[in-house]
Parts: sequence; structure tokens; C-alpha cells
Amino acid sequence: MIFCPLYSGSSGNCTFISAGSTAVLIDAGLTGKAIENALKSIGAQIENISAIVVTHEHSDHIKGIGVLARRYHLPIYCTEGTWKAMPGQVGTIPSDLKREFIAGEDFFIGSMSFSPFSIPHDAADPVGFRVFADGYSAAVATDMGYLRKSVLEALAGCDLILLESNFDPEMLSVNPHYASHLKQRIRGRSGHLSNDDCADAAMMLYDTGSRHFILGHLSGENNTPDLALETVSQAARARGLTPGADIFLELAWRDRVGSVYTLQRT
Repeated sequence: MIFCPLYSGSSGNCTFISAGSTAVLIDAGLTGKAIENALKSIGAQIENISAIVVTHEHSDHIKGIGVLARRYHLPIYCTEGTWKAMPGQVGTIPSDLKREFIAGEDFFIGSMSFSPFSIPHDAADPVGFRVFADGYSAAVATDMGYLRKSVLEALAGCDLILLESNFDPEMLSVNPHYASHLKQRIRGRSGHLSNDDCADAAMMLYDTGSRHFILGHLSGENNTPDLALETVSQAARARGLTPGADIFLELAWRDRVGSVYTLQRT
């Protein structure tokens, strides 16, 4: 299994995942051209993408799905609620390219099994995904106000998790460019995970057997990569864990293509 967060942040989200001859994008929240170029940079081709699966209808997750679906005849997988919330944002998508799934019910695309799970976010029917192939699993778990029990259970023991670390509470609190209602939305139960929330979530998931975490969806104004990474690293060290040995922490980027991860038996 190959996993790469092409982009992760409020300016656009798109994750590439492949196994065997099957390659899928989770979200396509940038222009079609930007996604095509990002794929080329990791040696992949948009022509070889099998489908796009969508977490929710916010523009930073769906901006490019319409043009990519029409240009490359790509099937689009969404929940019923997300389909109903998207009209007007992505243009017309041919009916033969529309696929629907239900949170909590697994579905297959080629050689990969997708397990969608509901997440607490201010969207119509938002989900995260855990993807299984070749005896491994990787997950996208961002845009969550908190890590509720059902999400923890859905992610338990996952080999590689793209986990939200959106904001630093102090930076958000003093940000003069954000109105109070927007700050409340971000830190609310249907908003986003803070660095501290991410650290707590990572430690709970560590206890289930997960060891590799990619910190993603970092805010450009209310966070820094160093601060996000250090917050989770401190939580690990407080548990007696050594980052880089007992637990592995890396970053997904909002403005450039992230690392390519390969899950395989040695």
C-alpha cells in the first residue's frame, strides 16, 4: 500500500492511496491542474486514478472533483447527505459517475476496502476513512471537533493515520483576524482538533497499537508545523515514549506535496 497526503490544510485537501493496480484520491480540494501536477511529482498519473472518495462537502475538500470527474470519467463516492449538500459547488457530474455509500458500511474499490466512519464536524454527513489492502490499513481522520469513542474504535490499531492537528489554542485566541464566532466554531465540538487534542488522540490510539501518525490539516494562521509536532512529541515523552523509536510522527503540508509512505512486508 502506498499513501501520500498530497495537500492537507484549509486551502485544499487531497490524499493519494494505492494498492496493486488500484489508485484512489481521498478528497480533491484543489484545482484539477494542481492535483494533476501533485500526482506527477510522486510518479503517479491522473489517468490511472480509479475513483475519488469524499469526506464532506466543504470547498477545501471538493473543489476539483467536478472537473476531474468530467475530464477523466472518474467515479465519485459520497454519502447521500454529502451529495445533497454539493449542488452548485462542483457543477454537473454525470449520473453514471455518482456512487453512494453509508457511514459504517464497508465498500470496495478494486483491491482496496474502505471503511467510512462518521466524524463530528459541521457538515451534512461527514466521514473519515480507514482503507485496507495487502494486510495493512491507513486512515484519514481530519476535520473533527473531538475524538469520540466511535472514531477511536474505527481507528484502533491502524498502521498509518493522517490525524488532524489544526490549531494552537493560544494562537487562535489572540488572532486579531478571526471573529469570535469563527474562533468558537473552530474549537467547538463540530470544529477541528487542536494540537493538544491531537496529542491526546495520538496517545489513545497508541494504546490500541497504532504507531505512525502524520499530523495534518494545520492552520496557516493559528498553528506552526514545529508547534504541532512538538506538542504531540511532548505528550509522547511524558508517557515515556521516544519519538522516532517508539512512536513515529511526521507532518503533512498545506502548501506542498507530503512524503510518500509505503506499507509492505519486509
